[in-house]
Amino acid sequence: MGIIQQTFRRLTTYWRDNAFLTYFLEIGFWLTQAGVIFYVLYRVNAGEVRLYVLLACLLGFSIYQVFAKKPYIRILEVIIRIVSSIYHFIRRLLDKLLLTPFKWIITLIYRMIKTIFGWTITLLLFILNVILAPFIWIGKGIYKIIPDSFKKFLKKIEGFYSKIKNICYRWLQLFRRR
Repeated sequence: MGIIQQTFRRLTTYWRDNAFLTYFLEIGFWLTQAGVIFYVLYRVNAGEVRLYVLLACLLGFSIYQVFAKKPYIRILEVIIRIVSSIYHFIRRLLDKLLLTPFKWIITLIYRMIKTIFGWTITLLLFILNVILAPFIWIGKGIYKIIPDSFKKFLKKIEGFYSKIKNICYRWLQLFRRR
């Protein structure tokens, strides 16, 4: 009983910040201890609780406190350190063998898709420029021969066109940066 209590006290440092969990585990620990003691008494003594049995439990706990507590605490600390080291080793191993390559592969796939998409957009814009170039040349030629009054009307429309063009250009630049 003393060893189990000492182990429980040592492990309470891990959940001390959570009050609900502390109370729940404390109550659970003592109910489990009482259940184990009464089960052992039932199996050994046919369920009869006598004074000398309670005194024997107290004497056993006292002897543990005097003679075995310090060596057990040292052994417990070593065991906790070993288990903690194994846990951290396995965690780092899984991180290096599974998570890091997975992150790298996902990043690589993302960058490849982004690059291919960027090349596709660039190629489509080039093809669009090649297709539209003759129409632009024809439009510039027609613009030179139209009357000045119609050119003034086109200048008014040009301001609206310029705003739309700038918005589309900024959006395209933002998309290319990503």
